[in-house]
Amino acid sequence: MSYEVTATRRRPQQFGDLVGQEFVAETLKNSIKSGKIAHAYLFSGPRGCGKTSTARILAKALNCQNGPTDQPCGTCSNCQEITKGTSLDVIEIDGASNTSVENIRQIKDEVLFPPSNSKYKIYIIDEVHMLSTSAFNALLKTIEEPPPYVIFIFATTELQKVPATIKSRCQQFNFRLVAVDKVKQCLAEAAAELGIQADDEALFWIARESTGSMRDAYTLFDQVVAFSDGHITYEKIRDKLGLVGIDRLNSVFEACAQNRTADVIGLLDEFLQAGVSIEQLISNCADYLRSLLLIKNGVKKESLLGNSAERYSNVVLGAWNTVQIERALSIYLQLYRDIRYSLSPRYELELAFSRLCWLGSYVSNAEVKKAIDAAQGLLMGSGGVSAPVSTPSAQTAQPQMAQPNAAQPVPQQTQPVQSNQTTPSGMNPIPAGMPRLSMLDELIAKEQAGISDEESGENAPPFLNGGPLPPEQSVAAPIAENAHPAELDERLKLHIPLENVTDDGHVVPTVDIPSSATGYSENPDAEEGDEGWSNMDAPPDDDYYPVEADFSEQAEEYENAASAEGTESAPVQLQDTLVTATGQTISIAQLRGQITANLAVTDGFAASNVEKTGLWVVSDNTVNTTVETAYDLSLIEKKKDVIAAELSNACGRPMQFNVALKEIKSQENAAPVEIPLQVNILVNAFKGTIVAGKM
Repeated sequence: MSYEVTATRRRPQQFGDLVGQEFVAETLKNSIKSGKIAHAYLFSGPRGCGKTSTARILAKALNCQNGPTDQPCGTCSNCQEITKGTSLDVIEIDGASNTSVENIRQIKDEVLFPPSNSKYKIYIIDEVHMLSTSAFNALLKTIEEPPPYVIFIFATTELQKVPATIKSRCQQFNFRLVAVDKVKQCLAEAAAELGIQADDEALFWIARESTGSMRDAYTLFDQVVAFSDGHITYEKIRDKLGLVGIDRLNSVFEACAQNRTADVIGLLDEFLQAGVSIEQLISNCADYLRSLLLIKNGVKKESLLGNSAERYSNVVLGAWNTVQIERALSIYLQLYRDIRYSLSPRYELELAFSRLCWLGSYVSNAEVKKAIDAAQGLLMGSGGVSAPVSTPSAQTAQPQMAQPNAAQPVPQQTQPVQSNQTTPSGMNPIPAGMPRLSMLDELIAKEQAGISDEESGENAPPFLNGGPLPPEQSVAAPIAENAHPAELDERLKLHIPLENVTDDGHVVPTVDIPSSATGYSENPDAEEGDEGWSNMDAPPDDDYYPVEADFSEQAEEYENAASAEGTESAPVQLQDTLVTATGQTISIAQLRGQITANLAVTDGFAASNVEKTGLWVVSDNTVNTTVETAYDLSLIEKKKDVIAAELSNACGRPMQFNVALKEIKSQENAAPVEIPLQVNILVNAFKGTIVAGKM
């Protein structure tokens, strides 16, 4: 007798022989027992799961000489002919090669004749979805009202391609993939029939590779039997078919978990040199990572893992968590899709394994959120901000300031902080979960009490519990109790006559801005007028700007300024010129310009501070000058050493640089000054006070 492949030799001959299709078998058996036999059946499902075999079993059950019966004998002439495929009344048609209307017309002509020696004439059309639309339409009337002795059995792997008009005329049965453990059991029985010894691990691998198809499992089993020499082992399958194997995968993934990139690349080269294809290696890695993920989630079923859970590396399981293994699995699934269009599949594979070497540092977005939530909890527990508790009855509750721990220093505040403030329903001054500013607590309390700014006093500070002061006041004297910030420095305060203040405290600007003869506004800061060009489109002529020779005319001003600052007991010797390190004699104004230019290159902040200074008075090895505001004084004090060093370099000898605050003369007899409208708007908007500046 000629050789017969396992898939054909072990084809099911009874309903009880169907593996994994118990629902279909029981339904068909009950319909035959009750005599409720349909005129058309539609079997759908993946390849190799028993659709055609079930159609033949149904044909034998209906045409058996002892039937119709749910247990065909298999020995009568009708059963033997159907098994061999020689029955005249059971016609098997390949839908892929008989797709035209002419083939369907032939069927319509044949159904007019009754069966020759059987009870039913049965048409089995395999891959029925391959029929053309015209062929389907021509078949509609026949399968809807066929003769009582005609039965149609359709089989397809792509049910979605079958028209709905065909589906509605048939009883549909969906075949399922066969479980791995059942496939393994069938393979063990096949090996026992052949007298071949087979290891469970090898049979599990064959069953998993079949992906639920019995025909694929038997086909792969025959291939393995051919090179196993009577004993099927996993090692033989791995070496002959170019697989990686669980042991090799453990070694390469342990190297990845331990961040040994060089060893990983070396192992990959060994695998590829041994004949393992890149696609197969990626597939094995994906299976390995899937099994690790199942083990991490507590799944130990051997039929799902393909191996016992003890065979997987504990090093890898301990190094990576579930999220990291999921990330690794997604990398290889995407890698399998990318290598099709890659410049070099090997480069893609090496890159994927290189990424696995730092997988231990991967943190998912969910873990980042958990860490932030945990940090927020620690902050709340250590005196931070208490997050609001979201409840259905109080969804608008605002966060409250938590009391600091006793072990932490508490910063002193000028006024007590009311930390337990609540806001009325519908009022949300601070978003939920944001830190609460202490300076806003009393403002919120005042707003809740309905107290306006006028009722609380016009001299009330804008920030009751702190907040930044204006720059000019940040270096001034400490704030007296209940003192307005504008009262700190009277020399910088803008005086407004009482006749320009209304009863309600508002300032009425009255000063008129002078204009030139040409109609342009004059520069109010000019001491001798601005010659009417401050708002002109074109600048003045070059003769407006003084030349370097004119700087000598300022010597008299320096002498007058120095004489006013000198003491009666020890008059100061003034200098109007200096000799630089290069031997050049320059004026004081030129020295200032040179220092500013040099600092502009090396230290821009120092150069800008020098620009704010007044007249320079040189006495021996000291330069004395003044600034107008305390804020400028604090800034220039920080750059004093830098400016002194630049002076020393320019003069060729050690020089000192002293800065003092300029005294402002009393403005009691000064003419009223009008506050610009823009400044008045800013003052009212920010609830501030003008403390410095020129009008």
